Amino acid sequence: MAAPHVHVPFDKVRDYADFIRAHRLNLEIYFSSHCLDTLRSAEIQVLQSLLDHSPSLSFHGPFMDLSPGAVDSMVRKATVQRFMKVLEVADVLRPLCIVFHSGYEKWKYALKIEPWLSGSIETWSLVNEKATSLGVKVAVENIFEDDPLNLRLLVEALGSTNFGICFDTGHFNLFSRSPLEEWLKQLGPYLHELHLHDNDGSADSHSPIGDGTFDFDRLFRAPMPTDLIFTIEAHSPEKVLTSLERIRKYLPL
Repeated sequence: MAAPHVHVPFDKVRDYADFIRAHRLNLEIYFSSHCLDTLRSAEIQVLQSLLDHSPSLSFHGPFMDLSPGAVDSMVRKATVQRFMKVLEVADVLRPLCIVFHSGYEKWKYALKIEPWLSGSIETWSLVNEKATSLGVKVAVENIFEDDPLNLRLLVEALGSTNFGICFDTGHFNLFSRSPLEEWLKQLGPYLHELHLHDNDGSADSHSPIGDGTFDFDRLFRAPMPTDLIFTIEAHSPEKVLTSLERIRKYLPL
């Protein structure tokens, strides 16, 4: 089983390059919208030279203000443009998978899934077609979802083995009203990636595994795809090392 990836913003890779190389970390690189506005090919070449240990890579796409399931077609168009820019970078660095946020908030859509689902299908069909041509998987992440239904309907509507789900433990711990078993039952066959971090249910603190109330024992007892990407989302080097040590309980690294 491959070693976990560790989440890091693109503009922080240089700052943490020595730490990354010393621990030979695989990475999930986050590209914000601001980063994409200023990104140049020379910076990608610098990144490649810094990561001379040949890590396995995944990406996290931009999400602030974006809405892949927007009712407004112009908002969807802007969202697709942002996502396609990430895929341009993916064409160079060839990550295994790109994680994007779902954009679903039940109150914004008046407790109705269909308006969001309709726009989402249009957006993700375009994104997934391009990603598939590059050999890069797409995974949509749970954020504010309190149950897995909208995500299951989306992945089933796309009907592509290249398009799946990133299950985020911290977001589940904050927002879910459905038990973990229900999430795994509905989304388990479609999992491409797990985001692993913890909290006490009061804030998205991105604490190390075991420092909050999420039940990792229950999660790792469930059957999982053999090619699943495990990603540590701890926001400091110290928290990363703590999570990497604790995940050894579950993964034969």
